Amino acid sequence: MADEKPLDPEDAKIVTLARSTRARTGADEGAAVRDTTGRTYTAATVALPSLELSALQLAVAMAVSSGVDGLEAAAIVTESEILDEDDRAAVTDLGGAETPIFVAGFDGEVRRVERA
Repeated sequence: MADEKPLDPEDAKIVTLARSTRARTGADEGAAVRDTTGRTYTAATVALPSLELSALQLAVAMAVSSGVDGLEAAAIVTESEILDEDDRAAVTDLGGAETPIFVAGFDGEVRRVERA
């Protein structure tokens, strides 16, 4: 995003939260979502023999389990160059098709902004 304007401070915050969650847990990915009231929910990838959830799916699930009825934005810290369609669908389900998803590398640099 070198040629684009800087992130809004609230968007930069969820990228930072996603990055720190991934780093703290040593997971493959970290994610954070912000609901329509400004609360944030963070998560890391879950990879158990009986349960696998991406960080973004889990962050959305945590928001839903807290009673959230909408999302303003989402962020994911990942090495992957392609946003998983299940991740996109989870954000769309709660936030709608125009919800921005900030895709960042492990260094926290936002590589692109996608829409759910």
